[in-house]
Amino acid sequence: MKISIIGLGFVGLTTALGFADKGFEVIGYDIDTDRSAKIKNGIVPFLEPGLDEALKRTNGKKFTVVSDVENATKNADVIFFCVGTPCGSDGKAELTYLFSAIDSVINTVSRKCVFVIKSTVPPGTTSKEIIPFIRKKNNTISIANNPEFLREGYCWNDFIKPDRIVCGCDEYDTSAIALLKTIYVLFNAPIHFVSHNTAEFIKYLSNSLLASLISFSNEMALIAESTSNINIGKAFKILHEDKRLKKAGIGHYIYPGCGYGGYCLPKDTVALSANAKVNGFTPRILDGVISLNDEMPGLTAEKIKCKLKNKDEKIGILGLSFKPNSDDVRDSPAAKIIKILLADGYKNIFAYDPEAVENFKLSYKFDINYSESIEELCGKCNYIAVITTWKIFKDVDKMYPNKQFIDCRYFLNN
Repeated sequence: MKISIIGLGFVGLTTALGFADKGFEVIGYDIDTDRSAKIKNGIVPFLEPGLDEALKRTNGKKFTVVSDVENATKNADVIFFCVGTPCGSDGKAELTYLFSAIDSVINTVSRKCVFVIKSTVPPGTTSKEIIPFIRKKNNTISIANNPEFLREGYCWNDFIKPDRIVCGCDEYDTSAIALLKTIYVLFNAPIHFVSHNTAEFIKYLSNSLLASLISFSNEMALIAESTSNINIGKAFKILHEDKRLKKAGIGHYIYPGCGYGGYCLPKDTVALSANAKVNGFTPRILDGVISLNDEMPGLTAEKIKCKLKNKDEKIGILGLSFKPNSDDVRDSPAAKIIKILLADGYKNIFAYDPEAVENFKLSYKFDINYSESIEELCGKCNYIAVITTWKIFKDVDKMYPNKQFIDCRYFLNN
């Protein structure tokens, strides 16, 4: 079986390497020529544990990167679309890149195959938009959804050892169902075949729940802070001892901090809300989750400012990636907090992250100072805010007892 992957970002590259590692012949293509060249040369273009080793095992063997769409999809049995769907200016999912990718592939298909939409799209998109778009040009292609449930920093393990696999298919499309079963039976996980709309909804259902847990935790922490004499970190740690939460394994999301960031949760919650409103329903809880998360950078900046004597103080920021074990700075809470501090006149800002400094510099043109180590930053700053929970930051307050630490993640001493 020949599998084509269109888009080699976090999801696409992980998918490509995962299938190749299972023994399938996989061809990958990305419109970003620099990214493609790096991958072709054996370099994973972002930090993601496990992918380096998988690329070494499969590159040039079961996995090949090509420079044009036609060679990527020629004679393919199945084509997975792993193209980004960012948040548009109106909050809706921006589908331009996905439709452009589909359009570029349709004319290269010379025989019956299956198009699988792995990109995250709002419920109803495949049935109302993608299928009619494809049918105008080709009546033989089968169309399915296959949402991903990958966590950055754990993509490889999540793909190779999934807890569930969801496929959206027309129930009468037996060939597509049989093909996807052939691929995914090797992963030893429950495979659920549902309608296109249901598959799309499950992805948003998952991400919206996680975002809700984070905003709930932040609201509870704000309530606790308004009271006094509450050890917030300890309270949440004890909450996690509830056997119902332990069994679910979601304690990481039920903990306060600076708000959720990254690529998925911010755009998916906003897109689902926008989609619901188009369909005539205003989601009250989901909108509250989004609203509180939007407030968190400002509230965190206020927490930092309250500790400072004046605007000339040197402020240290520990952590720039949106989460630990990642160099992803998209929608990073640190960026929002720094932007607010700069706008409020705090100009002496120093920042350090063990992996994300270069990406942060490229993404945000802030006039701040970057340190090369914890030691350098702490040597220059008397006030230091912990923004990302990298393990190497855990005992930083003990290493520098004369410094003032602002624990924005309830991370130190917990």
